[in-house]
Amino acid sequence: MSFALHLESADRYERIDQVESFVAEDASGRFGLLAGHERFVTALVPGLARFRISDRTEYLALGGGIVYFAANELHVSTPRYARGADYRRMQTVLREQLAAEDAALAQLRESVRRLDEEMWRRLYELERGHGR
Repeated sequence: MSFALHLESADRYERIDQVESFVAEDASGRFGLLAGHERFVTALVPGLARFRISDRTEYLALGGGIVYFAANELHVSTPRYARGADYRRMQTVLREQLAAEDAALAQLRESVRRLDEEMWRRLYELERGHGR
């Protein structure tokens, strides 16, 4: 038996048929899904997932996401993903994705910090101007 895998991200969609198994990780640990599994939903942690189609295994580099399984169809919704058969390559892609997200988050935090400082400075100047 097999099921359909729907990979959904912000910029693309893929449907993969004849998937025999799917293994990923959520906050409680690793889990696996096979055809005929009952309805299931969970939030993925960043990492590598894998799925099997007949005699080959493919990997997904995921920065997190949501998994929903129902009616023998698995939906993986994630901001972005990379897919490939080379485990080491997908590990590298995942590290690069996570590093880029960390850098973007650090840049966002710095922007928010500067905005906060500027707002406080302007409030101070407004209060000084009205206090005269």
